[in-house]
Amino acid sequence: MTDFSSYLISEDEIAKRVSATISSEISAEERKEILKFILSIIDLTSLEGADTLQKIKLLCDKAIYSDVPSAAVCTYATFTSKVRKWLKDTSVNVAAVAGGFPGGQVPADVKLMEVSYAIDQGADEVDFVINRGKFLEGNFDEVFEEIFKAAQLCQDVHLKVILETGELHTISNIWKASEIAISAGADFIKTSTGKIQPAATLEATLVMLDTIKEYHHKTKRMIGIKPAGGISDVDTALQYYFLVQHILGKEWLNKSFFRIGASRLFDQILNELSGN
Repeated sequence: MTDFSSYLISEDEIAKRVSATISSEISAEERKEILKFILSIIDLTSLEGADTLQKIKLLCDKAIYSDVPSAAVCTYATFTSKVRKWLKDTSVNVAAVAGGFPGGQVPADVKLMEVSYAIDQGADEVDFVINRGKFLEGNFDEVFEEIFKAAQLCQDVHLKVILETGELHTISNIWKASEIAISAGADFIKTSTGKIQPAATLEATLVMLDTIKEYHHKTKRMIGIKPAGGISDVDTALQYYFLVQHILGKEWLNKSFFRIGASRLFDQILNELSGN
């Protein structure tokens, strides 16, 4: 595994950068157009133990029947074949979580079997959770190896690696986990599973965006970003939009490189656009 750089920016500096970035003033028309864009990059998600086929079918219907379809529907892999059928001939991708979601604390071969299963069931994208315990113990090579092997299995399937930043505790850890995931072959890095607090934060996302920017500067390879977990209101979603735009630029403002994991947010945006 490659030696990684250090991240020397303080928490205060990160907070100042976030504050400066998200304070953009926009017209009502600009806000409307940005909200339409955000609708198009949402991964509509349901990852509950009580999920049923009926509930997931309704989620798929929501994804495709608005004027602006969502980017993907993300579920447990046991629903993937049905989601594939329900989204057939649409622009909405099929995403599945894997890797022992949400804890990641299962044997590496089991995590990889789950990745293979999701792909076999028809997933276009796999959201793969890292083992935070191994990371916090300093077993970085093991974390890298798990992601690398998952990336080898994915090939043309997009691999979105979930860091669970709320359990990484420090800015330095978020930076290092981002570098490991990207170097191991992630197509996206994702903040959170949505199962712990804090989930997505602007500060953690800024660190991840800095990592993506540095990697792109060195290699010219574009890596996607997916904040997820707790982004349920429109103004918060706009803040993430401005953060990505400011740090990475307009080149990242499409669903190939920017996603938001949410479900309630979708309804909130639709309500605002319809004037409710």
